[in-house]
Amino acid sequence: MTTNLKQPDKVQLSTWIDPSKRHNFTLLYKISRDGCNAQTFHSLCDNKGPTVTVLYNTSESVYGAYTAVSWQSNGSYSIDAKAFLFKLKYNGTAHSMKFPNKTDGKKAIYGHANYGPTFGSGYDLYCFSGTINKSGIIFPLNGSATLGYAYDMQGQDYNTVMNGHLEVLDLEVYSVQERMLLQKPWIRNVDWSQKFEQEIKEKVATYKPLPGLDLQQRRILLVGQVGAGKSSYFNTVNSIFRGHISSQANVGTTEQHSLTTSYRMYEIHDGYGSKTFNFRLCDTRGLEENQGIDDQDICYLLDGHVPDRYQPDALGFVKNPMQSDKIHCVAFVLDASDVDDIPEKVLERIKAMQPRMNHRGIPQVVLLTKIDEICEETSEDLSNVFFSTVVKECVDKVASLMGLPRSHILPVKNYECEVELDQNINILALLSLRRILNFVDDFLFNKSDEIAAEKMKRLKVSD
Repeated sequence: MTTNLKQPDKVQLSTWIDPSKRHNFTLLYKISRDGCNAQTFHSLCDNKGPTVTVLYNTSESVYGAYTAVSWQSNGSYSIDAKAFLFKLKYNGTAHSMKFPNKTDGKKAIYGHANYGPTFGSGYDLYCFSGTINKSGIIFPLNGSATLGYAYDMQGQDYNTVMNGHLEVLDLEVYSVQERMLLQKPWIRNVDWSQKFEQEIKEKVATYKPLPGLDLQQRRILLVGQVGAGKSSYFNTVNSIFRGHISSQANVGTTEQHSLTTSYRMYEIHDGYGSKTFNFRLCDTRGLEENQGIDDQDICYLLDGHVPDRYQPDALGFVKNPMQSDKIHCVAFVLDASDVDDIPEKVLERIKAMQPRMNHRGIPQVVLLTKIDEICEETSEDLSNVFFSTVVKECVDKVASLMGLPRSHILPVKNYECEVELDQNINILALLSLRRILNFVDDFLFNKSDEIAAEKMKRLKVSD
C-alpha cells in the first residue's frame, strides 16, 4: 500500500507552508491502513509537530488542512496563525486553493481524545469521531464541515470543496519537516561527473569471470514485489549500454498483477554489436500475496534447474544443472516509497526465501528503487541521494528489515518517465551493478575454495 499524496501536491503544500523552504512529508496515519479510529489517530499523531491532513473523497476531490502545532487529546483549542485549509483537486481535476486562518490563529485546531483531526472554532473541518467502519472501500465519515468560521474560504463552500459529502476513500496525516541535507555524504567517493560515469561503465563492461571455474556468465536473480522495478532495473542497465532509453523488458502491472509472466535471463549487449557482457540479469514474476514464485520455485531457480523463458507447466526443466546454470547473487528489489506498507504475506514469502539462499552461501543485496519519491531533494537532484537523511533512514530501515548489512542496500532510480539518458541515473545504476558483481566474485571465491578443499580431501582418502 502506497501513500496517495503525489509529488506535485507535496511541492504545492510546501510552497503554501513556507515558499522559501522545502519540506519532507512522512506518513503518520492512514485510515485504509490503520483503521478510522480517533484513539489510533491520536496515538500516531499527537506531539509530532507540524502535520498536514489530506482527505480523498469518492468524487475524486482532494482537500485537507495544515497545522504548525502538535495535536493533543486534552479537549482544548490550540492557537496557530500558520494553520490553513486547502483543496488540491475537484472532481479529479487539479484545482489548488489555500484558505488561510482569519482569526489570528485563535481556535485554529481542536484536540479531543474522541475526535479525529478537527480545525476551526465552528468546526470548519471536523473529520470524524469514535470509530468509522468501512462500507466496501468507502469510509462514511460522521464529522461535519461548517466552513468559514475560522478560515477564509474565498467564495468556496462545502459543495465546491467537498462535493457536499464526507464519503472518503482515504484520509492521511503526514508529519511535515523542513528538508535538510547532511554536510557530509553517508557514502563517499562518488563523483557525479561524466568521467566517473565512464570509469564505472568501463569496469562493468570489462568484468571477467573468475578463472578456474569454467563459467562464462554470472547470473544475478531479481526478486521483488509487483511494481517494485525488477524489469525496469534491467531496462535501465540496458539503456546505459545501448546509448538510449530501452524498454526491452515489459514493465508495469495488469490489474495489479505482474507483466513478467515467465522467467527471463537477459543479456546486456555492448551497444548494438554481438558482444555481450559476462553476466545476466534474471527476471522473475513479481511477488504478490497469493502469486509469484514460492519456496520450491526459488530452490529450483537458485540451483539452475530453470531455463530461460520458462513458464509453469512448460517443458525444458534442467535436470542436471552445471555451476554456470546456477544463481550467483540475489538482488531483492524493494520500492522505497512502499517499505512501510509491504503486505505481510509478501514479506513472509521474501523472508522464507532467505534461508534457502543462506544455506547455499548465495549473497543477497537490496536494490532500493524509487528513492526520488521519498525525498524531494533527491527528486530535484539525484546527486543529493547520499546527503539525504530520508534516504539514509530508509536504507537503515530496509537493512534491519532484511537482516542485511547497510552496505548491501543499494539505492537506485530506474528510468521511468525520462526520454533521454541521465548521467546521475546512470551512475547510481552502475554503482549498484558493480557492487553486485563484487559480491558475485566473493561467492565464487568461496566456491573455488570449497572445490579445492574437496579435491584435497579426495587426495588424502586415495593416499
